[in-house]
Amino acid sequence: MKWFQKTKFMYSPISWQGFIIYLIGIIFLATVLLAIDRDSHSVSDTIYGIFPYFASTFLLIDWLASKTSRQ
Repeated sequence: MKWFQKTKFMYSPISWQGFIIYLIGIIFLATVLLAIDRDSHSVSDTIYGIFPYFASTFLLIDWLASKTSRQ
């Protein structure tokens, strides 16, 4: 079961499961960005607010991709 392929700096999806994981991540991060940006007063408020969500989502997707990848 290989969902991703290792490229130079990241993992690329090669199956429909990989595309679904990326799509779920993008949808989640878009809703987080909209929710945090609605109450922010500056760009730095937005960046500080979204950083934990973006970092943990990218880390989770990278970990999952490394476990289900073709080298």
